[in-house]
Amino acid sequence: MRQFGLIGKTLKHSFSKKYFEEKFSREKITDCRYDLFELDTIEDLEALIHASPALAGLNVTIPYKKEVMRFLDRLDHSAEKVGAVNVVKKEGDRLAGYNSDYYGFRSSLSSWMTSGARHALILGTGGSSRAVQVALDDLGLSYQHVSRSAKKGCLTYEDIRVRPDLLHQVDLVVNTTPLGMYPEVDKWPDLPFEAFRKGQYVFDLIYNPEETRLMAMAKAQGASAKNGLEMLVLQAEKSWEIWNS
Repeated sequence: MRQFGLIGKTLKHSFSKKYFEEKFSREKITDCRYDLFELDTIEDLEALIHASPALAGLNVTIPYKKEVMRFLDRLDHSAEKVGAVNVVKKEGDRLAGYNSDYYGFRSSLSSWMTSGARHALILGTGGSSRAVQVALDDLGLSYQHVSRSAKKGCLTYEDIRVRPDLLHQVDLVVNTTPLGMYPEVDKWPDLPFEAFRKGQYVFDLIYNPEETRLMAMAKAQGASAKNGLEMLVLQAEKSWEIWNS
């Protein structure tokens, strides 16, 4: 039986295990299983690989999308371009890294955002934000990152609180942070929500809850909002394609 799984730090609310188990059942795939592997440190990956001879592929989530790269023998162009890995494929004794976040985000955004957007704010600077950045580059949108602390080339939330027009004038806001994710549903990025407006798009990569506080507050000001569920489905299917190619 081929084994697949997800590595990360805290996985009890994982989308991936439920998704793949339902996929295996629905498509009558009886020779595969999907497991969760909570790793205290990315160094534990080597022991996991050695202890799991049936392991054929892994998904990678917070906080290991960048750290996992040093354990890989080869990077696909998707992972090189993004600078982060969320899919690992076992190729004999070698490990190859891919990025399906880029594919999932770009496809989901393109099918939803009907009017032309030119400028975006990306909330967060982690591995997922890099996939979003590359997708926006390819779609021809300019963007600025927003971080809690001052970083070169980034705005801070304080910058936007002082100048709400920095939020008001953009066409798209993408949240790549975990703020608002279940179970901490009462958290949200520290933005001046009155600066959202009709005609804006807010894409929150969080899928649980279905509507985050960020989405609700933006919609109250007339913006359109979308969660990350479709993106997750698309990137999961891309993972399956990679593992079976």
